[in-house]
Amino acid sequence: MALTFPVSPEKNVSLKKRMETLGIHESDLKEQFVKASGKGGQNVNKVATAVVLLHIPSGKQVKCSIYRTQGLNRYKARDLLCLEMERELEPSKSESSIQKLRKKKQNKYNKALKKKLEKEKLERNDPI
Repeated sequence: MALTFPVSPEKNVSLKKRMETLGIHESDLKEQFVKASGKGGQNVNKVATAVVLLHIPSGKQVKCSIYRTQGLNRYKARDLLCLEMERELEPSKSESSIQKLRKKKQNKYNKALKKKLEKEKLERNDPI
């Protein structure tokens, strides 16, 4: 029996493909259901709708309690786990953009400092 979630068939297939490409197997996952907190009323307070998903080989753990239903939280937890695994595999684009921004700021600072020093030097040499 294939594991399906209460989302569209396209999303189920897409999630399954993502998990396969990342090497995540259902047998590698340990799933726990816990009571959620926050908005959702009596349903959230009484029913274990939150999902804690542990990927045993990597040790990554994801908790999802976004939705009021357990099925949607199960889907979203797997989606979040895939997202974390993808971030780990790919070099972080945000880190490289941060480094570029730092270098740009440093160059701007150095240019302004150089201009200021040249101006001070000209003022010292000017007899007026």
